[in-house]
Amino acid sequence: MALVSQTGSAHRIGVESVRWSGGFMAFKLCTHMESLKRKENLISAFSLSYSSGNIAGGLRIDSGRMRSKRGGRVIVATGAPAEEATVATQPLTKEDLVAYLASGCKPKEKWRIGTEHEKFGFQIGSLRPMTYEQISGLLNGLAERFSWEKVMEGSDIIGLRQGMQGISLEPGGQFELSGAPLQTLHQTCAEVNSHLYQAKAAAEEMGIGFLGIGFQPKWRRDEIPMMPKGRYKIIENYMPKVGSLGLDMMLRTCTVQVNLDFDSEADMIRKFRVGLALQPIATALFANSPFTEGKPNGYLSMRSQIWTDTDNSRTGMLPFVFDDSFGFEKYVDYALDVPMYFIYRKKKYIDCSGMSFRDFMAGKLSPVPGEFPTLSDWENHLTTIYPEVRLKRYLEMRGGDGGPWRRICALPAFWVGLLYDEVSLQNALDITADWTPEERQMLRNEVPITGLNTPFRDGLLKHVAQDVVKLAKDGLKRRGFKESGFLNEVTEVARTGVTLAEKLLGLYNGKWGQNVDPVFEELLY
Repeated sequence: MALVSQTGSAHRIGVESVRWSGGFMAFKLCTHMESLKRKENLISAFSLSYSSGNIAGGLRIDSGRMRSKRGGRVIVATGAPAEEATVATQPLTKEDLVAYLASGCKPKEKWRIGTEHEKFGFQIGSLRPMTYEQISGLLNGLAERFSWEKVMEGSDIIGLRQGMQGISLEPGGQFELSGAPLQTLHQTCAEVNSHLYQAKAAAEEMGIGFLGIGFQPKWRRDEIPMMPKGRYKIIENYMPKVGSLGLDMMLRTCTVQVNLDFDSEADMIRKFRVGLALQPIATALFANSPFTEGKPNGYLSMRSQIWTDTDNSRTGMLPFVFDDSFGFEKYVDYALDVPMYFIYRKKKYIDCSGMSFRDFMAGKLSPVPGEFPTLSDWENHLTTIYPEVRLKRYLEMRGGDGGPWRRICALPAFWVGLLYDEVSLQNALDITADWTPEERQMLRNEVPITGLNTPFRDGLLKHVAQDVVKLAKDGLKRRGFKESGFLNEVTEVARTGVTLAEKLLGLYNGKWGQNVDPVFEELLY
């Protein structure tokens, strides 16, 4: 359940860069964010620039927040969400929320790549989950050995921070690196390698290994400890009310995702549409979750299937993104109707699950009657929405399974080649322009089962994937950083139509003797 990665500083938008679909006056936008500062009395705890790191599953810590020193090591005082030092003095308007999203626009020279990847830690001898005590020891070991700052929630260590990188814990103890905003894929892969080296160095001494796969292949859900983070308890209680697989999503899935920038509302719309239309292809190319509780589960990407019955009010393919009227405002309307999980006040989570952010904006949120939301409440609410592509002040591509390190580098390469090159982006738009909502949803439904061999129009999805991967490779070549080699792994998958999941199933039914345990060695980092 990767939530946030910061991909660069906010860029102030000119009038020419925004198409308002709801009648807001474009000339106001350049100064609107400054007025929000006055409206909310936002002191150093909140900045329109991205914070100096992303930590703790999308929970943000800014440089102005309280810290203490213990034993010469900096300890961040809380791993909580962004929270203003004072309450809002005036109600937020929808215009404020639209301007918040629009403030993410930035010129192409400031576009960056933010990569996030999760992995399962396990006890090498027994192949059992790590306990929280072991996770705590691992985080403390990384902090001491490699000079990470500790992120605390009360007395519990729940993450680490170093510069603009963060290490966080997903609900079931999945270990996540939220990468820094980087300019090239070479930097991204170097960051991945450095992180894996550090994690392995600290973990091996404890008898801990890390598995790169999209869905936990062996453990039952009740065998996995829930991490001691206040927000997770609220979500854990709410999930069974809205879907049958939400707890599996929390405890037993791992993903790789990439966060990318846009220069205007129009650019955001084009990238959002390509990202949604082609997300099933990414899911197929990176499919790597064919086992559940020691046996084949009937899917190539069980992780992707999990999201189809988690909470349909906050997941899916968002067909409204393809409407002519779509823009920042329409996404705000959608997000306002996604039920809330919580708000954060005085270092405590307040359960607001199922309640309306619209009521909050009217001062009618029942746990805090008469109180209005701040921009940080809005920012936190956006992190609790999980469609296949997510909009904040950047776009998150969310369709890939966790996997081996080469695939960690390949997923951002795929999307950067498609979305950061104008020619490839336009060609991708042309390819998908006449796909119907029904076809896009069909691909979303079928790909977790049949992968690249999903029938599509007059052929198979792998034939479209081959064209799309070539577009991505060509886009990387035009970037001029010699990055196209990062796509070699998925180029072969597209050529053959054989996913990593299918290779694992072949091993399971062959030399593994229908025993899933060897996957822990096969996909060990």
